[in-house]
Amino acid sequence: MNAANMAWWKMDTTTGLVIFGHRKAEMLGYPPEKFHHYRDFMALVHPDDGARTMMAMQNHLSGKADKYEAEYRILTKSEGYKWFYDNGSVAQRDSSGKPLVVAGLVVDISDRKRAEESLVSSEARYRRLFESAKDGILILDAETGMIMDVNPFLMEMLGYSEDQFLEKAIWEIGFLKDVVASQEKFQELQETKYVRYENLPLETADGRKINVEFISNVYLVDNKKVIQCNIRDITKRKKAELALRDSEERFRHSFDYSASGSCLVGLDGRFQRVNQVFKEMTGYDESELVDLHFADITYAQDLEIGSSKLSKLLSGEIDHTSYEKRYVTKDKRIIWTHVSASLIRDANLQPQFYITQIIDITIQKENETALIKAKNEAEKSDRLKSAFLANMSHEIRTPMNGILGFAGLLKEPGLTGSDQKEYIDIIEKSGLRMLNIINDIVTISKVESGQMELSVKETNINEQIEYIYLFFKPEADQKGLHFQFCNSLPSDQAIIHSDGEKIYAILTNLVKNALKFTKSGFIEFGYDLVQKKDAAELKFFVKDSGVGIDKDHQQIIFERFRQGSESLSRNYEGAGLGLSISKAYVEMLGGAIWVDSVEGKGSTFFFTLPYNPEALETAETDASLVVKEPIKTIKILIAEDDEISSLYISTIVKAFSHDILCVRNGADAVDACRKNPDIDLVLMDTKMAKMDGLEATRLIREFNTNVIIISQSALALTGDKELALAAGCNDYIAKPIVRQNLLKLIKNYFPDKLEV
Repeated sequence: MNAANMAWWKMDTTTGLVIFGHRKAEMLGYPPEKFHHYRDFMALVHPDDGARTMMAMQNHLSGKADKYEAEYRILTKSEGYKWFYDNGSVAQRDSSGKPLVVAGLVVDISDRKRAEESLVSSEARYRRLFESAKDGILILDAETGMIMDVNPFLMEMLGYSEDQFLEKAIWEIGFLKDVVASQEKFQELQETKYVRYENLPLETADGRKINVEFISNVYLVDNKKVIQCNIRDITKRKKAELALRDSEERFRHSFDYSASGSCLVGLDGRFQRVNQVFKEMTGYDESELVDLHFADITYAQDLEIGSSKLSKLLSGEIDHTSYEKRYVTKDKRIIWTHVSASLIRDANLQPQFYITQIIDITIQKENETALIKAKNEAEKSDRLKSAFLANMSHEIRTPMNGILGFAGLLKEPGLTGSDQKEYIDIIEKSGLRMLNIINDIVTISKVESGQMELSVKETNINEQIEYIYLFFKPEADQKGLHFQFCNSLPSDQAIIHSDGEKIYAILTNLVKNALKFTKSGFIEFGYDLVQKKDAAELKFFVKDSGVGIDKDHQQIIFERFRQGSESLSRNYEGAGLGLSISKAYVEMLGGAIWVDSVEGKGSTFFFTLPYNPEALETAETDASLVVKEPIKTIKILIAEDDEISSLYISTIVKAFSHDILCVRNGADAVDACRKNPDIDLVLMDTKMAKMDGLEATRLIREFNTNVIIISQSALALTGDKELALAAGCNDYIAKPIVRQNLLKLIKNYFPDKLEV
């Protein structure tokens, strides 16, 4: 029993207790005491086999089967699932005949199962090959000559059904008469064992004549000799051989008179023969070309292209190739060509020549270059537009937060006068800051095009730092962060000659990012003065204890629309433009920017700026405009569709106007001017419903050429002023309207009616 991998077992049907011989425990790799109950054993049976095994036992116990018999897989301790054959019968019954004890033997049949599976797999593979072969196959009984099997390809090739083949002697198949004409001829096939016919004529069921290659072999299958006949249709090949001879003349004709350049090139790279088109293309005569190597007229930078492609052809790695290369003509012009090349082989299939077809694509290449340039320009335009729109959202939120936030605080009861003044100052600064940002956004596309202008003036770095600290401290306090700044120079030494708005934008972006990606800990920012051999520089820093940036992403964060990682793009708001804008600004100001970060431990952003504290000559500021002894003699029409803007303008001009009319659209403005020819001044909004301000101005000028019309626009784009003047306006002012600027503009047209 040990030698046969067998083991005995016994089961009490009443209690379910099981006793195994030690051999079974060894076969499974578990200690004998593991199995006390049949359920312990069944827990190891493969899920696909458990129900079937239990059913076999129940059928025997119920008397439906003479014995219990099953094959199943058991999970062994160290060898995975193994196959076992189990059989047994009732060994003891009670007085009523009810089974009490079942006993039996179990045998390890894993080797047999593997052999069976291998055999099935092998037979399946053979059958797949037999069924899918692209040659006709017949299997014959080598002793009797009876056809045992035929594959689909042969039936399709000859047009006969399976019934017309099977269980017939091969000499009974009429269309094979040229192979085996009689039983005696079949005996010759038996004795030869291997037969090959290069070209045999056969006739198909529909009467077509075909040529086949016939090969037969004798071999053993289950100790029985069979003959396998492979039949390949070579009709096309024979026709091709005939066609080849016919085509040689056509080839010579097409070679010489092809619309593209044709060349025969020897394996040594020298021209053997060329056609008229190639001669005209290169400017050389055939007598000149046959003495040249193709490299002699190939543009030097493209020589490797042709050489490597032809080498692959010669090695057999590829059988055809095409590529673009440049030739140098006899008169030294460079032309672009598309080359198609293949090998011509001799009767022994040995390489003989390269044959190439060459098309002049110089004009196409020039067109492609123009298209690529146009595409790049279009993509650049699209990038600039996208950057504009994304940056608008990114940049406006910060000053708007200050305006709306402190405007809300002004509503709080119990504010002191000093608090109110501080809040109003912050709102005013934020409003001015937002105006500057809008101006930057309008021209942000100039960064990439190299046309961004700098506004260089005296800038106090300490004031910049302190304002940013004051602005962001409420947000930092709300998050519970330790927020501090460091100014390393006294105020009188912190004035540099630079673009303050761009420095502000850089620091704002970096601090804003630090707040975004820091949930707890600290944020510190400031600068140090660094002395170098040739010049001093300010080294700014923004340090945080936030999420940090992994090493692989520390470079791409300065690219447009990219953040620290793709996951950050999903988890944190932001257009991904802040750092790219900061980098552009820093470089425009003559500095450099970089980051030092450890993922999970925080980041420190650095950037440098030249330290040039020399004083600047400042222009005298205009005196504040103040209305002195207002003479209320101006009649004004305000055409404005925004109620708040209309109220604001009315408040400014009411000090010197006795009569103010307000309308909400261009059509009403035209109507008001018709009914009130004594109107002195029209403040015309550009964009309004029903009719815009420019169209209204054109209509008013048809009947009133004396009224002063000043266009006002919130767009503030390049060209707006020119459009307004072309429509008939006298002047133009951009929103947001500053009171002093509007008063100065009106005084230019009414100097005798408005004293300032």
